[in-house]
Parts: sequence; C-alpha cells; structure tokens
Amino acid sequence: MKKWPKWLKAVAIVLGSAALLAIAVLIFVNAYISKSKPVTEGKLSVPVLEEEVSVVRDAKGVPHIRAASDADLYRAQGFVQAQDRLFQMDLARRQASGRLAEVVGEAAVPSDKLFRTFSLRQAAADSESGYGEDAREVLGWFAEGVNAFIDHAKEDGKLPYEFRLLGYEPEEWTPVDSLTIGKFMAYDLGGNWNALAFRHWAVNEYDGGKMKELFIRYPENAPSILEANRENPVAIAGAFDASLIPPEHNGSNNWVVSGDKTASGKPLLADDPHLGLTTPSIWYEMHLQSPEQNVTGVIFGGIPGIILGHNENVAWGVTNVGPDVQDLYIEEQNPDNPAEFRWDGEWEQAAVRDEPIKVKDGDTIDFEVVTTRHGPIISDIMLPDTGTGGDLLSMQWTALEPTRELEAVMQMNKASDWDDFDRALRNFNAPAQNFVFASKDGTIAYRANGNIPIRKKGDGQLPVPGNSSEYGWEGYIPYEELPTAVNPDEGFIATANNQVIGDDYPYHITDFWAQPYRYERIAEVLEDGDSFTPEDMMDLQMDVKNLYAREFLDEMLGSLKSTGADGKYGKAVKLLEEWNGEDDKELGAPLIFHKWMRDLPRVMFEKAMPEDVYDLMPGKNHITDEMMRQAYAGKPGEWVTEYGGVDKWVSDSFERTMKGLSDEFGESTDKWKWGDYHQLVFPHPLGSASPIFEKLLSPPRTATSGSAVTVQAAGFKDDGSADHGASWRFVADLSDLTRSWHIVGPGQSGHMKSKWFHDQAEDWVAGDYHETRADGTAGGDELKLVPEGEK
Repeated sequence: MKKWPKWLKAVAIVLGSAALLAIAVLIFVNAYISKSKPVTEGKLSVPVLEEEVSVVRDAKGVPHIRAASDADLYRAQGFVQAQDRLFQMDLARRQASGRLAEVVGEAAVPSDKLFRTFSLRQAAADSESGYGEDAREVLGWFAEGVNAFIDHAKEDGKLPYEFRLLGYEPEEWTPVDSLTIGKFMAYDLGGNWNALAFRHWAVNEYDGGKMKELFIRYPENAPSILEANRENPVAIAGAFDASLIPPEHNGSNNWVVSGDKTASGKPLLADDPHLGLTTPSIWYEMHLQSPEQNVTGVIFGGIPGIILGHNENVAWGVTNVGPDVQDLYIEEQNPDNPAEFRWDGEWEQAAVRDEPIKVKDGDTIDFEVVTTRHGPIISDIMLPDTGTGGDLLSMQWTALEPTRELEAVMQMNKASDWDDFDRALRNFNAPAQNFVFASKDGTIAYRANGNIPIRKKGDGQLPVPGNSSEYGWEGYIPYEELPTAVNPDEGFIATANNQVIGDDYPYHITDFWAQPYRYERIAEVLEDGDSFTPEDMMDLQMDVKNLYAREFLDEMLGSLKSTGADGKYGKAVKLLEEWNGEDDKELGAPLIFHKWMRDLPRVMFEKAMPEDVYDLMPGKNHITDEMMRQAYAGKPGEWVTEYGGVDKWVSDSFERTMKGLSDEFGESTDKWKWGDYHQLVFPHPLGSASPIFEKLLSPPRTATSGSAVTVQAAGFKDDGSADHGASWRFVADLSDLTRSWHIVGPGQSGHMKSKWFHDQAEDWVAGDYHETRADGTAGGDELKLVPEGEK
C-alpha cells in the first residue's frame, strides 16, 4: 500500500492539534473562508496590466482570458491561476525546492533533503539562463500576474484560507518557481533510479535463475557491470521511504484517428494523462486568446501557457514514454577527503553546495549536496547509516541538465501545422513524452520526444562503476532518429505507455514498458471501426474491457481445477467463468480477479525479501506475469519450481484472496461488487487532518468502474482507493476546433466555497464531458481586470 508522504502527514499533525481544530471550527463558521473565495464577476484593478483584460468563467469554471497583447495575456493568466490555485502552487514550488519544513515542520525534512539532493531548483535556475528573450519575457509577465494577486489578497485580507491555517504567507513568485514546478513533473514522470537500486540488491542476494527472473530483461552482455555490482555492494534494505517514489507507470492513453476513419473526414484526437487524482486537480483548464494566439487546454498550476490541448489549427496530447533517463553510479569516496571521488585512477574534487534546511518551530539543519561529474550523491538521503564502506551512489539524470520545455510550449501554442509543431518539440527534452498530433489539413503524426541517453556500456538496468571513463553517457538519441510516424497506413496512432519500438530499433529506450492491455484494447477498437465521431472517442476513454483477464484467466482457473480449489470456492469460480471481461463496478468478478492478481507477487516474494525492498521492486506483475507465461508454456523458472509449481502458486494466491475478501465483504459471494471496494477518491492534502476536514475538503468516495489495465484507467491502493487515473480527459474534432470536450476531476477551483470545487467528481465516474468553446462565445461569470487607475 502506498503511504502518504511524511511531509503530508505533518500537515495533518499541525492542523490536527486541539487548538488548531478549535480555530478551524471558528473559521468555518465565520466569514473568513468565504472572504477568500475568488472574485469572478465585476472589476478588479491589476496594476501590472497595460490594457483591460476580460476573464469569462464558463459553466464549469474554465477561465476564458481575452487580452489585447501576449504580455497582458500571461499577466492575467498568472493572476487567474493564483485566484483559484495559489495554495496548490505554493506547496508545489516548496516541495520541488525542498522547502516544506519551513511551513510544515520536522516531518517534512526527509522530503526536503530528497528534493534538495535531486537539485530540481538548481536545474531550473540553470535552465532559465538558457532560455531565449521571448520565453524569459513570458515567465516574467506570468510572475507579475501571480504577484499582483498575492499583493491584492494580502492588502484585502483575502489570501486562501490554507495559509492562515498553516500560519504563513506566500513569498513573491519568480520565473524560477515556474521552471522548478516543470522540473518536478520530470521527476514525477521520469524516474527509474529505484529499479536500479532494487536490481543491485537482487544481484547481491541471488544467483542464477532466481536473480535473472527478477529483471524485466536480464543483461546477458554486461558481465563487467554485473561483477562491479557484486564487488561493490551498497546496502539497500532498510534504507528507502517508498512514499517518496512516484507511482509506477505514471502513464496515459492517447490516440489520433485520420479523416479516412471519421464521420467528418477530418482527424479526431483523444488524450487522458494518468496521474494522481487529488483535490484540487493537478491540471487547470484555461482558454487563452490574444491577437497572436487562440489556444485552449490544460496547464499545471504555476506555469504559463497551455501544455496540452489545441489552437485554431492543431491539437496534441501526450503519454509518458518512460525511458531509462536516471542512471546510478557506484562512486569510490576518498577516505581522507569525503568530497573527492576516484576517476580514472585519480581523486577528483566534487562540487559541494550548502543547503541549510529551515524547520518550523525547530533548529535549522545543516545539509550539503555533493555532486560528482555524474550527478548528486544520493546515498546521504536514500541510504543513511547503512555502512556502505566508502562506496556511494550518485545519480545522472536528463532533467538535471538545462532544458527549455517552456519555449516548446510557447511554440506549440502558436503552431499552425506539423512542421511548426515538430520544430517546437526539439526543445521539449524532459520528461520524454509520446506526442500525438493532428491538424486541420488532415495530418496525423507521432513522436517519442525527449532526451534519451546513449550509454558507452550497459543499458541502464544496473548501477555502473563511477570511477572509470569507460562508463557514462555519450550523448542522446538524435532527434531525427526518435520513434516517429506521420500519416501511417493504419489510419490511426495510439500509445498507452506500451512498447513503441521494434526489435530492430538501434537504440535502447527501456525494457520496462507498461503492460500492453490498454494499448491493445484501444488498437482493437480503432482497427475495427470507421466513421468515428467525438462521442466514440469519449466512449473509448470510458471503456472497461479487461484484456489482462483475457490473457490469463482461463489458465488460472485451470490451476484451481488441478488442485481442487475450484470445488471449495465454486460460487467464486462460477462468477469468473461467466464474467463478460469488463471491470464493471456492479460485478463481483473484477473484485476477485484484481485482488487475485495483486496477491500473486505477494505470495511469491513477501517472505523472500524485506518489506521495503518489496515496495521498491519495479514491475511486480510484469515479473509474475512472465513467470506464469513461462510456467504455463511448460518452462517454469526457478522461483515457480521452488514454490511447488504454477498450479500450487496460483491456487495458494487464490486461497489468500478469497480469505481476504470473505473477511472484508462476507461469505455471500453473490453480493460482492467491484464498486464496493474500488472507489474513486480525490484526496485534499489537508483532508487527513481530521474527519471534519476530510468531509469538507475531499469529495465522498464513489464506486467506479475501470482499473489500472482498462482504457478507463483507475489504479487503486490496497484499501481500494482509486486515486490514480485520468487526471484530465480530452477529445478534439479537427473539423471544428471552435470547441472540444473535457473532464477535469474533481473541478477547476481550489477553494472549498466555490461551485467549481468538486462539480466534476461525479462527471469523472459517469463520463459526462463538458464542452469548452474557443470562439469567444463562452458565457458565464465575467471579471474585467483593469490597469491601475481605471474604473
């Protein structure tokens, strides 16, 4: 079960004291919270503006901003984002910068140490200097708008109520804050260091087949790297905080269909990025219009522009490529000078950066970040006090190099065709993303974009020696050789974090692709159909057909028959045998199947490795799936053989599943429902402070269909909380880009008193999309932002 990060628990501790709860009760019954509700009608003076700006919030709270210049457009965008999401923006820059302990307290120190060491803010600062003048102007205009709101809210006593509860005020917004949040998304979407750490442990724990079977693909051609990992063991067990590891396969679905297969004769595009489901949403939908651009879609709070969406000519969406972009190096430290590390027979000085960590109600903690030629030493935060014997781990990561994603976003927002968009993508380097594209001229296209390293030795599956120039990176895959498709004969392009290259592709991207089932279902539907409409795309985004069960269930039921378990659990077996293969919230079979699949790796591995190493283990079901495939093909590996065979393993796992379900839902199998366990949640970061806050700030748990392997993605924790999935759903019809269709659960606003706080939570479950107009006809609350002195 993925746990709350310690810093987030600390927020609850701070807010959960009797005194603060008493204050909170008083606050909730007086006018303070209502006073901080965003103003959405009338006029507001914004001193940084040069001319009046119109902000119309439509029926779903989507702000349509119309300005006479790009300068005022981005200033207004910053102001409006801050109106609805300032507290979220402030927490995001603090977490990414390693400055949460200043406002949360001691429990946030581990998180601060991690992000100080990962050096996201330093990388953002390094990136800023590489931006062109136009992009730096945009960052500056956006920051002016955010600061104008902060100043306005402070003067009128209307700062978001969360700041009062935590007892601090937001600092001035800077361009580096925006870029740091961008780097945080690279962290959330581009991590594989934990996989390397786990494999390092496995190489030193097991020999032969048992070791090999814990790899997605065993590196047969890297004996020197394997030997280096054995000769220089670094302690792994007991050293990791799993709550700080991003969810595995932060993924997404996207696809684009050519006009040959649509009712309109023009392309259709669909995208639904899969990230953590929270209150407020990680995404903020906006429509930005000036004489220079007309673009609509979503952006992360704290960043200017539109990162995903469409303009008047083109539409685009992304999924995560998931390449191996983080490498670990085993560094040999000088016992006489801890800031020196061996390199080609000589001791080389590392860079040392002081990073004192201020702690609320505590002493400032002295902390240093040591950076070798490869990257920061992460052992101090990941492997404390484990007696590594002088060998430490450093991390090289593409996102720590200067990159210019914001320039790419600015260019994408104004692109008129594939050539424009393709040029823009050259600057979108981290995180690596699968971009799908469509234009009004009928072009559909795809590129797996980003900086993906080329290694001198090895393929990024294990840590490598840091003391030799024989290892390391020698550049990135050339842009022109990244996986690309334009107007393919199939008439569609789709990705779902699946393998996007063939065996003949000359470069290594990763061996750890997502399970193929979402992609296979999307392709199955798009191959078979024609005359598609936007409604068909929305229906496909809500599809709950489970192809995982299609591959394995019959053989797994055969294992039950071979051991006699089918007779003991006849009713449950019958449910599975008669199941239509859909993860429908009203059915019992999905509940049994998914709990069963989750129990397979537990039964196989939980006694074989420490709990924290198990949590660190990447691709648990990837590994057990392959073990089952081989065993059912008559080639059981060492793990399965040692357990007693595939039938015993699968049946024992089923026994465990049935006991757990009976304890939780009773003995009446016919009353079990997937939705009684699998329930959508949008947790607020302050909701765990008390039952009162939870009720007020987080929408109620709601039964939902889908799962982590269906197109309607809804990944779940061990308690059934579906907290990971389509953080935004989007469909565009290139025959009419004056409108598009969206769901941003649970809603647009971050303010609990707003009518747009949770109004899309039920829409998420039901698949009720709202239409966003991009032609200036959107109606709703209108707020006019005027320069200082105008009335």
